[in-house]
Amino acid sequence: MKELEERIRRDGIVKPGNVLKVDAFLNHQCDVKLFDQMGREWARLFAGKQIDKILTIEASGIGIACVAARHFGDVPVVFAKKAQSINLDGDQYVTKVYSFTKQREFPVIVSKRFLNPGEHVLLIDDFLANGKAMEGLIELCHEAGVVVEGIGIAIEKGFQDGGAKLREAGYDLQSLAIVDSMDPETGAITFREA
Repeated sequence: MKELEERIRRDGIVKPGNVLKVDAFLNHQCDVKLFDQMGREWARLFAGKQIDKILTIEASGIGIACVAARHFGDVPVVFAKKAQSINLDGDQYVTKVYSFTKQREFPVIVSKRFLNPGEHVLLIDDFLANGKAMEGLIELCHEAGVVVEGIGIAIEKGFQDGGAKLREAGYDLQSLAIVDSMDPETGAITFREA
């Protein structure tokens, strides 16, 4: 998606350690118009698939998923929580994932009330690097007996193995921008050609 690539080039900051900072428009300050364009593109890419719900992980995926849901007939958005709270009651699906950005493991929790056997879900998130968050969401989906129809990612780090592993496992993974390389010294970003 050229609009997203242009925005990454203009406002993204490449930092040491393979970090791409896009907080100016994606995961701190949100560009809702860009999110709408992203949702429209995912709707085109996943056209013809049954999508009953969108599942994401807090916090950065929530805004993107909610705007994208408008393009899938206003389906509900469920987000996995990263911490237990008094508001999480009843039976839950729980797994653990390792965060590349936060450099730590955390729980991923979804109430069993919101994932029902036989439902068809689309997984959406802002970044895909090593794929650990997606693997955690997929594990919850399998436990719940829901069908993963596809995975929509805003920015995939193509030089890390998460995307390749998910595609090899047979998932329909649609990343709107795939970064093949980043240089923290020059700030240069190379995108994969479509």
